[in-house]
Amino acid sequence: MRAAGSFIMPTLRKPYLLYLGDAQHPTDAKTACGLRDWCNADVIGEWSLPEATVSVGLERVAPADAAARGAGSLVIGIASVGGKLPDTWLPDLEAAIAAGLDIVSGMHTRLTSFPTLVAAAARHGVQLHDVRHSSQTFPAGTGRKRSGLRVATVGTDCALGKKYTALALTRALAARGAKATFRATGQTGIMIAGEGIAIDAVVADFIAGAAEVLSPDNDADHWDVIEGQGSLFHPAYAGVTLGLLHGSQPDYLVLCHDPTRKTIEYRPDFPIPALTDAAAQYLQAARITNRGVRLAGVSINSSSLDDTAWAAYRAQLEAELGVPVGDPIRDGLGVVADRLLALRRG
Repeated sequence: MRAAGSFIMPTLRKPYLLYLGDAQHPTDAKTACGLRDWCNADVIGEWSLPEATVSVGLERVAPADAAARGAGSLVIGIASVGGKLPDTWLPDLEAAIAAGLDIVSGMHTRLTSFPTLVAAAARHGVQLHDVRHSSQTFPAGTGRKRSGLRVATVGTDCALGKKYTALALTRALAARGAKATFRATGQTGIMIAGEGIAIDAVVADFIAGAAEVLSPDNDADHWDVIEGQGSLFHPAYAGVTLGLLHGSQPDYLVLCHDPTRKTIEYRPDFPIPALTDAAAQYLQAARITNRGVRLAGVSINSSSLDDTAWAAYRAQLEAELGVPVGDPIRDGLGVVADRLLALRRG
């Protein structure tokens, strides 16, 4: 274990082999995609069950072969609804353990709840890392104004780019000479950053307090870029979104959206609101703890749009919302970083 600021985090052995289980839906593989895209040098390949229909485009490497190439851990690259770890994955996980790999999981189900995995890990001298679960306790939120600057990513739905937006924005701010830190609030972000708090595993009464711990007092010109979770419009996960928003106390919001989605994913009876309405509702909620909060930009997953369609859609949104619009992968969100720095100077 190692200390990371005020957090106690495991030291994860790299490089990683990404495990996709029996994934059938591309968005379930968001953990694997995040590691592929943001710490590619630490990823050696992918492995899955034969019935899986999802790939993240990496070389298929069996656990024993990955260990022979120097891999340190098999990382469960799936973040499925409910976060349950199926029994059908256990033979693959046990094979990875037998090959000498640690197992790293961000699922709600703890690896340590499976006696066979615990026994195998002890037998082969490897570690089981449940990064979503922490022994740390958190206070209730205070609402106290903290020093430093904060920008939070929020979304019209889950799994549409809040983490990518926060990472890209942190990178863009740093490229412009600003002091900026990515604050991870989900399992993939924690694996990338090396520290953070899995907010959706915190008891509800203490979510805001955990967010305050995650983003403490800092230098007046330092930016904390806080990874959003869930969505205010999601019937299951709005609670974690609201607690994180109140505790983060952001000065600025960046709204994230996927234009291909018309309803909440897996919830066809819940339409996604217009972006103007979504921004207004997020700002209203954020004003509970920071009356001066402002919308700084919009981040779009534009992968479904060609260059012409993207340019037209971007111009439309900028006219409607009066803020810059970008894509964290397509352009790196430099326009949003510039807007934040201009707002700070103004």
